[in-house]
Amino acid sequence: MRADATQDTMRIEPRRAGRIRSGRGFTLVELMVVMAIVALLIAIVVPHYSGRITKAEEAVLQQDLSVMRDALQKHYADAGRYPDTLEDLVTKRYLRSIPNDPVTPANSRWVVIPPADPQQGGVFDVRSASKAVGTNGKSYEQW
Repeated sequence: MRADATQDTMRIEPRRAGRIRSGRGFTLVELMVVMAIVALLIAIVVPHYSGRITKAEEAVLQQDLSVMRDALQKHYADAGRYPDTLEDLVTKRYLRSIPNDPVTPANSRWVVIPPADPQQGGVFDVRSASKAVGTNGKSYEQW
């Protein structure tokens, strides 16, 4: 009798861990958990992403202003006067093209500052036409 009892315990019947679903798909709870995780990730990523875009636009604006101001100074050093228009810098090959203002996406939106003496040319400095305020607290038109 004892031998039979040990044999019965040795024999293991396969058990099923749970009920088998007859249909394929996800339950509503599973979908809600996935949606909550996705919403959490979006809530974390979006503020960082938009802040990075603003910083990138500001870096491009600073670089474009620096390049154009350098070209203006080189033109003045070569010709003894500033160019009459920004297009003159392209025509005389100081610039390949007039860059787009990244804050106001158009290359015709640059504000041209003439020199104090009108005999010295037409473009002394350039600035952005945007009245928005940058991350440093200054408006872009003051950069």
